[in-house]
Amino acid sequence: MTYLHFKALHIIFVVSWFAGLFYMPRLLVYHTEAQSKIEAAREVLNEQFIKMEKLLWNAIMVPAMWMTLITGSIMIYITPGWLSQGWMHMKLTFVLGLIVYHFFTRKLILEIQKGHFRFSSIQLRLWNEVATIFLFSIVFLVVLKNSVDWIWGVLGLIAFAVMIMSAVRIVKKIREKKVSE
Repeated sequence: MTYLHFKALHIIFVVSWFAGLFYMPRLLVYHTEAQSKIEAAREVLNEQFIKMEKLLWNAIMVPAMWMTLITGSIMIYITPGWLSQGWMHMKLTFVLGLIVYHFFTRKLILEIQKGHFRFSSIQLRLWNEVATIFLFSIVFLVVLKNSVDWIWGVLGLIAFAVMIMSAVRIVKKIREKKVSE
């Protein structure tokens, strides 16, 4: 296989991993919100959410993460010069952060499945957006490489994060307004 074959596979596995990283926190939001239902509905929903969370984690998220890391490592092996470039150091730092995000999400899954809901649905919605920030950071870094001044990159990332957090708060206010009407 050539470098381009591994690059294509890497992109496919990254997309699969991010699909799981976006969907799992959303499931946790719904699982948390289900706790306000009457007991009979709550029991059925809890059982269904646990089944969905286990399937998503075991069938998509974990295999996609490992295949992303394996294909990425092979690409670095094929092109070792990348390791001397600053953008690659930043990308690998973001990937490490994404792995931490992945496993912290796993911790949340296990807590929620045991009935320990320490975060509200709004906090979980915000948690869901952390993956979006990682995605934007990594993609812009890979595409633009060294053509972006780090200061502007950090400022852009902060501005993007503020926009996401503001959007979540606006949606929360709209939902609260609809409930009160």
